Amino acid sequence: MSEATLLLNAVEQGDPKAAEKLLELLYEELRLLAASKMAREAPGQTLQPTALVHEAWLRLVASQNPTFENRAHFFSAAAQAMRRILIDRARRKLRIRHGGELDRVDVEGQELAAPAPDEQLLAVHEALDILAKDHPVQAEVVKLRYFVGMTNEETAEILGVSVATVKNYWTFARTWIFNEIKNS
Repeated sequence: MSEATLLLNAVEQGDPKAAEKLLELLYEELRLLAASKMAREAPGQTLQPTALVHEAWLRLVASQNPTFENRAHFFSAAAQAMRRILIDRARRKLRIRHGGELDRVDVEGQELAAPAPDEQLLAVHEALDILAKDHPVQAEVVKLRYFVGMTNEETAEILGVSVATVKNYWTFARTWIFNEIKNS
């Protein structure tokens, strides 16, 4: 068993020091994943990768007796937590009380910032939930690639499949989601 798996088991048993050690062990990897995802977000994003990692960590480990089978399961849960955080932020920004009906104006350049990234994120989220019902592994690939920013190789390692399989699933899922969004 890897050190991460042993620490995950200790966290499951309720060892508070194990959670700290696990965070130290996986923090940099989680931060790189969050930074990769945040680099693709719309300009003007106020959420920092460090904040995304910390929020995801709190959602994962602060719950009562979190259980993770192994490292892959943990990263899958982390991807899901990051996805939920980004979706919640996008929904919040689109609410009327937070300026959801207003266009953002760049004061320096007087250019309108498109609200499309948040709407696109919500559309992908909704389509992904539908995809997951019939194609859960392909949906997991989307979560890891789109929401966490993992490469094909990293995704293949986490899911325990070949890189070619990840590429096939990624192509299928993107096409499926595009058609689902277009037809809604």
